[in-house]
Amino acid sequence: MKVTDHITNAKGKTLFSFEIVPPVKGRNIQELYNNIDPLMEFNPPFIDVTTSREETVYVQKEGLLDRKTTRMRPGTVGICASIKHKYNIDTVPHVICGGFTKEETEYMLVDCHYLGIQNVMALRGDARSEQKYFEPTDGGHPFAIDLVKQIQDLNGGRYLHETVETDHTGEFCIGVAGYPEKHLESPSLQSDLKRLKEKVDAGADYVVTQMFFDNQKYFEFVEAAKDIGITVPIIPGIKPIAVKRHLQLLPQVFRIDIPQDLIEAVDSCKNNKEVRAVGIEWAIQQSKELKEAGVPVLHYYSMGKSDNIKAIAKELF
Repeated sequence: MKVTDHITNAKGKTLFSFEIVPPVKGRNIQELYNNIDPLMEFNPPFIDVTTSREETVYVQKEGLLDRKTTRMRPGTVGICASIKHKYNIDTVPHVICGGFTKEETEYMLVDCHYLGIQNVMALRGDARSEQKYFEPTDGGHPFAIDLVKQIQDLNGGRYLHETVETDHTGEFCIGVAGYPEKHLESPSLQSDLKRLKEKVDAGADYVVTQMFFDNQKYFEFVEAAKDIGITVPIIPGIKPIAVKRHLQLLPQVFRIDIPQDLIEAVDSCKNNKEVRAVGIEWAIQQSKELKEAGVPVLHYYSMGKSDNIKAIAKELF
């Protein structure tokens, strides 16, 4: 079922969903299941699975370091299919521009269609670690809107090199990212909203926001989006702070603000166990306010661990 259909069928009830990261290659998928299992009692209608781009690694070879390009976390589509089969739940693979050609993207979408996966999250993706700014892959898309257009073309039976007359098109429901505090590369929030509107006009069906820690920023973002004509569901993305270094890492990587009350609460913690408890409590209060406001879904960035997400969900669902 499509994400938008899940939202419609909920008839105003706030749904619970979360996002996971594929394991590093060579790891047992059971480790992933062990983190998903505790969250199934909260009846998530769908689970997102991220896609990682290629990385540069150095391999020792004859006394020298040989530079190689590899994917450390492959298997997004396979994991989506496995979760769908094991839990009888919809999955949302992330489809990214970085590291993929248009042909590779088409192959991935065809695989998803054959597997009965009806939802995809269309993202530009991050720059490689050695790049200061995002650089498009040769033969790939430079922007998420181009990815949305390719997916929509495939929905209409229009492939890269031919149009196929068929009644069995993809019909993907397309999610895109939104940024309550603007994308780190955007010159202004208004400019960023215009880019979001373009993605929606190109065919995006719903929006999931970047993490934020001040709900007012989300509420203002939703109102500003409505003001420029964005009417699709806007799902808030929530990440509980788990370790002290998040105070420096999250603002640096995602260009987000952390409220002073949360900063002081984390600073007063003696260890990361206490930080994790603070992060859980902040996310509970944040989630309660969002739920009372009638958000369609509360979407949590679990990043491989589920104990804190479970503690939050127990207070809400």
